[in-house]
Amino acid sequence: METCFLPTGKLQFDEVYISDLVHLKQIFVKERNLKQVNEDFGLPFVMAKKTDEIIAFASLIINDQDTVDFVIFEAGNMDAKEKEAFKKYAEDCFKKAPSDNYNDPGQLKSTISRIINWINI
Repeated sequence: METCFLPTGKLQFDEVYISDLVHLKQIFVKERNLKQVNEDFGLPFVMAKKTDEIIAFASLIINDQDTVDFVIFEAGNMDAKEKEAFKKYAEDCFKKAPSDNYNDPGQLKSTISRIINWINI
């Protein structure tokens, strides 16, 4: 997956690495007013940055129809144009579906469970 820049040069989109999870956890728990992540955290797959600060991320989740979908969490630093651009980028990445986590709800549930157990230590 390649990094994507908006023409303004301020916002950058990138894939999520394991080293980013601590920052993503902070965004999630702050947005949800929690102390730890839960299954709603999902499996983060892309993120948005402004001046090297992570301001939003998209996570794979299991929706109410028991299929794989994604949700976006943000730190509150995005305007409407940036939100729309990030949503489009996440949709494009989601459609490319590079692994079973994007297609198999059972596989995704297992992966989410392992991430939650690891990140809440």
